[in-house]
Amino acid sequence: MQVTNEVIPNPSAAAAFFAGPDDGPFVMVNLLRFKDQADYGDGTDAQLSGREAYERYGVEVRKLVEGLGGRVLYSGAVTGLLLGEVEDLWDAVALVEYPSLASFQDVIRSPEMRTIEHHRMAGLAGQLNIRTTSQR
Repeated sequence: MQVTNEVIPNPSAAAAFFAGPDDGPFVMVNLLRFKDQADYGDGTDAQLSGREAYERYGVEVRKLVEGLGGRVLYSGAVTGLLLGEVEDLWDAVALVEYPSLASFQDVIRSPEMRTIEHHRMAGLAGQLNIRTTSQR
């Protein structure tokens, strides 16, 4: 199995994802890999780790998600692997519930996201986003 962490989805993957059915609430599993050092591009906050830069994003994106009807169910550090094998383990995992695909789009397209996404870009080396739905 090949695993590729990305920071920004390619346009065709995003189009396919959002073309899927909007069948109500879902939980996004976010597997996160951080840069060793934050990279804001202009040299600011070079003393921060990637995790610290991403934490700035996390504080603000939580407010945005909750303001648009979602909620962060869990966020924590990855500390070990029992089953399977990956070349590099992720640094953190976050589980975020959204009421609908449309609400998720509202979050990522919001003007507020534009004001905080530089922290995400500065800290994140890559991630996997996995949409899950209840087996009801």
